[in-house]
Amino acid sequence: MFGRGGGAAVIADSAPVKRNSLRQQIADALRDEVLTGRLPAGRDFTVKEIAELYGVSATPVREALVDLAAQGLLDVEQHRGFQVRHFGPDDFVSMVEARNLVTEGIFSRIDGDQLREVPPEVIASVRRRGEAAARAARAGTLDVLIGCDIRFWREIAALSGNPHICEFLDRIRTHTWMYSVPYLRAHPMLAGVCWSDHVELVDAVQDRDLHTARRIVVAYNDHSLALMAKLAPSRRPVDDQSATTS
Repeated sequence: MFGRGGGAAVIADSAPVKRNSLRQQIADALRDEVLTGRLPAGRDFTVKEIAELYGVSATPVREALVDLAAQGLLDVEQHRGFQVRHFGPDDFVSMVEARNLVTEGIFSRIDGDQLREVPPEVIASVRRRGEAAARAARAGTLDVLIGCDIRFWREIAALSGNPHICEFLDRIRTHTWMYSVPYLRAHPMLAGVCWSDHVELVDAVQDRDLHTARRIVVAYNDHSLALMAKLAPSRRPVDDQSATTS
């Protein structure tokens, strides 16, 4: 169990982490738990508890948790350990605005000669990610959608050729998912609820139809804000560890 908040049983049955690249493996495992909402906002824990959970020493665990804190997923509680970061409604609105500004910067770079240097197989990969994300959104399989959507936008950002843009957009998108997921898990039927125009955006970018691409992204952001206003108008996320969306 994790500290005062309890409820780490969701990952308590995880297989022991192999002893190669422990820092990254632990960070990846915990990032997935946070991102999908299985380790919700406000949950707190110590290095010792995670080390015992995975059967490893404290050093790689501490390093992994520090990495996640640097990514904005965890808050460091002095003399107490770490806590999954909580984002409020105002944070979400600001993050949607930020990701829109970053996406606009990406489109500005693509509007030049940047896309001519991208091999066709790269665009094909972005399309496959988009198709997978759209299928998951239409089916309401939230965990699949989160993974595919993050990879999709990661590859879209990579078209800019600027790794700092990629890193920043990935961070912002991770945070918006962290805020949204608890509310989405509380929804009785997710099929068709989440945005699913990924392929249309790829088509617009490939055709250099930046007007349409911008229109799609504006509609996406409006959809995100409206959906969260509907699902979480004045309450904190519901901590429902047993919820399923498949």
